[in-house]
Amino acid sequence: MAVVDTSTVLVPEAGVGPRGASRREAWQRRLPLLPALIYTIVVTQIPFLVTLWYSFQNYFFDLPAPAHFTGLSNYKTVFTDAAFRSALWRSVLMTVSAVILAMILGLAFAMLLDRKFIGRSVVRTLIITPFLVMPAAAALVWAGPMLDPNFGLLNYLLQPFGVHHVAWLSTHALGSVIVVMIWQWTPFMTLIVLAGLQSQPADALEAAKVDGAGAMATFRELTLPHLRPYIELGILLGSIYLVNVFDAVRLMTNGGPGTSTTNLPFYLYQQVNNAFDIGGAAAAGVVTVILTIIVATFALRMFARVFQFEGASS
Repeated sequence: MAVVDTSTVLVPEAGVGPRGASRREAWQRRLPLLPALIYTIVVTQIPFLVTLWYSFQNYFFDLPAPAHFTGLSNYKTVFTDAAFRSALWRSVLMTVSAVILAMILGLAFAMLLDRKFIGRSVVRTLIITPFLVMPAAAALVWAGPMLDPNFGLLNYLLQPFGVHHVAWLSTHALGSVIVVMIWQWTPFMTLIVLAGLQSQPADALEAAKVDGAGAMATFRELTLPHLRPYIELGILLGSIYLVNVFDAVRLMTNGGPGTSTTNLPFYLYQQVNNAFDIGGAAAAGVVTVILTIIVATFALRMFARVFQFEGASS
């Protein structure tokens, strides 16, 4: 009969069980991310809390009187201000127009770049160049060498069609700003759609070709439904960024003529630099952030849908 030696049985120490080890490992994985988290909180959340505090204060930068609490009066002023509503509407108009037209052009360019031809890699590199240009630099180039009424390249190219010395930034200011936004964001839409095209199953396209489906029928029945998550993702991401466009408005038109190109970011800039109304600008900024968060929420859901779509297709 065998005798079991119980003297060598190890008893786990208190607090060093599997649960304690798993918690310790979890914190060890999170520890390298702690500096980035602290930095993000310092540069984003603390300024937002300060802005939120100022939105409930009556404070003008050019007056010696200290800030004092006024409740929701700044928000009431914001929602009853015709200039704010006009800037909000103009932001929506600029964003929707630029995003939709950029997506249409991006879809067309992506369909062309998905085909094999000599120099395709060079064309792909050139077509994404506008997206790599700094927005301020792009605005200055368009405001001067491109749209100048006397020496602008656009007027020079349109001379054979009877167009001479058109002051685009005065007579067509809003359209000029939207064109610059489209020019800069079409490459982004092209890359998004091109990634979707290259992930399309080749066997489905081959089967449609064998069945005698034409190019338009294949695009309508197979390619477009496959690209839908990518198109929606590009539209939502473009909307998040383009709703906050400031460089083109400030450097090309300075919000004018009049207020024809004043969008929400430029409206906030005017509230601080022209009216010195810190409280009103803070309230308008908080409203803008809330609207942006709403759009960002839809964008995050779209990310999840794209990842689920990729997982199902793979």
